[in-house]
Amino acid sequence: MDFQFDHLVHYMEDPHQAIADLKEEGIHAVEGGKHGNRPTFNVLTYFDLSYIEIIGTSDKQTLEQMNHPRHSMIETIIESDYNEGFVRFVVRTSDIQQAAEHFRSKGLTVNGPVPLSRKRPDGTLLEWNLLFIGKEDEDLQLPYIIQWNESDAERREDLTKRGVIAPHDTEAEFSHVHFAVHDVNQVIKNWSEWLDLPEIGEAYVDDKLQATCRTLGLPGGNLVFCEPIGEGLVANILKERGEKPFQVNFKGNIAKDFEISGGRYHLEEK
Repeated sequence: MDFQFDHLVHYMEDPHQAIADLKEEGIHAVEGGKHGNRPTFNVLTYFDLSYIEIIGTSDKQTLEQMNHPRHSMIETIIESDYNEGFVRFVVRTSDIQQAAEHFRSKGLTVNGPVPLSRKRPDGTLLEWNLLFIGKEDEDLQLPYIIQWNESDAERREDLTKRGVIAPHDTEAEFSHVHFAVHDVNQVIKNWSEWLDLPEIGEAYVDDKLQATCRTLGLPGGNLVFCEPIGEGLVANILKERGEKPFQVNFKGNIAKDFEISGGRYHLEEK
């Protein structure tokens, strides 16, 4: 399969505040726009074609009354009781129908593809298709799958012209996402098979996180799964939020950590 990392979803009560918060940390972010078929809107920060979508809703009651596909991102947000922080991530493909067949062959629940759109601030319409996949009784939600209606080259050119893709003061480049999990060996076994991803390197102990971690390689952004070995950040994440992405990592011209509305951002000096 031709899977690539597309974006990480960060739920916030006030996404617009993230533009100023990220700017203060040397990260460029812009208003994304409003979704066409539900009361949600977003702010975006791009690192080439890998990006973070900071999403919020203007009407929780209406959102809850709508029908959402099983294993959809909105379902995850509602079931978490709008807990601020990283929610899910999204994998990009150039053939979403083939992806659907692939995941069905792995015994996963598959819903979609579903056509969606968002109106940009300038009024232009952006369109794509989503595929929602899952395994019942799994705490760690699988990514959902996106196919854009433009090629990567077309999107890169368009987003650069619009100033959406632009240099960051920190020169940040997207690196990887950390996930808190209960059983890292089982997750690696399942996800490598389901997503057809290779493991990179060997298991290692992260003393700062107090966790054993293993990595799956995904073009555009690797996936690092961490199981706690004692009291610490990963153990706390599991107690408070369950199995979730909890930290996004970059390489830039400065080393620092900061947190915005439940999401941890880590920059490592190049």
